[in-house]
Amino acid sequence: MLDMLTRWYQRRFSDPHAVSLVAILLGGFLTIYFFGHLIAPLLVAIVLAYLLEWPVMRLSRLGLPRSLSVIVVLLIFASLMVLAIFGLVPTIWHQVGNFVADVPNMFNGLQEYVSSLPERYPDLVQPHQIVTFMTTLREKVLGMGESVVKGSLASLVSLATLAVYLILVPLLVFFLLKDKEEMLATLSGLLPKNRRLASKVGVEMNEQITNYIRGKVTEIVIVGITSYITFAVMDLRYAVLLGVLVGFSVLIPYIGAAAVTIPVAMVGLFQWGLSPDFWWLLVAYGIIQALDGNVLVPVLFSEAVNLHPVAIIVAVLVFGGLWGFWGVFFAIPLATLVKAVWNALPAKELDDETVSE
Repeated sequence: MLDMLTRWYQRRFSDPHAVSLVAILLGGFLTIYFFGHLIAPLLVAIVLAYLLEWPVMRLSRLGLPRSLSVIVVLLIFASLMVLAIFGLVPTIWHQVGNFVADVPNMFNGLQEYVSSLPERYPDLVQPHQIVTFMTTLREKVLGMGESVVKGSLASLVSLATLAVYLILVPLLVFFLLKDKEEMLATLSGLLPKNRRLASKVGVEMNEQITNYIRGKVTEIVIVGITSYITFAVMDLRYAVLLGVLVGFSVLIPYIGAAAVTIPVAMVGLFQWGLSPDFWWLLVAYGIIQALDGNVLVPVLFSEAVNLHPVAIIVAVLVFGGLWGFWGVFFAIPLATLVKAVWNALPAKELDDETVSE
């Protein structure tokens, strides 16, 4: 066993560049794991900098100084964000209030329907099963209500954090875009000199992350708007709220789409019952998800994300468990990083004489 591990180590880490690559990655992972909550504004700023780098480069190529290009892009981006916030947030907040107010009616309607099941299907459903089910469901609903209240109280405390973000993040984005080359040169001076493999992986991952962030934001907007239009045309209640939920569900591959299906189906069932409109809603929602997974994602990401669905789900679970939201958001790039690192590490063939020496 020890001989096998020795062989594997010598095959993969005989090159000092490979050791430097692993050391850099390990240092980065440990920093984010232990200090991620402290540098969260920096992580947000890095994501926005990746998103805005393309328009800044386009303006720079047209002849504008980079500093002026950064200012113009940030002003346009901030204006769009203000319009979106003031246009969407009041509507979403109003629909959230209506939805919370309708939850008791939804629960009563579900209770009446479930209570009638023993009469409709006496051979399959027994009354004591219904009582147990409703008792458990009621406890879950009450628990969710308590969590919402606690979350609302906690959100008051987080207003100070939000204010800090609103000040720090724009400043960080400005300097990350404006002084990009200087910062990269400084970072390069801090890294080990034997970093040929690290540089190779870094170039590949920079392209991967850039394409991923831009593609993911585009996917959120397209899926969210399409879902809202579909729900509005069908006259579904809470169309804006559900459209936003469906849009942001693409952040978590596969799992997000399955989770958002529950509120969409619940609202449709409460509004229409088991009528043709309800089934048309499920068909329309299924078509949106199918087009997203089979048309939109391949077009936006092309071959940038060449991972098996099982690998993606495992990456979401593992990195989400390690780093929370950021682990989920960057699950696919991180999984791609692991794959790129493994492929970049040299696999030197060693014979028995080399090992014995």
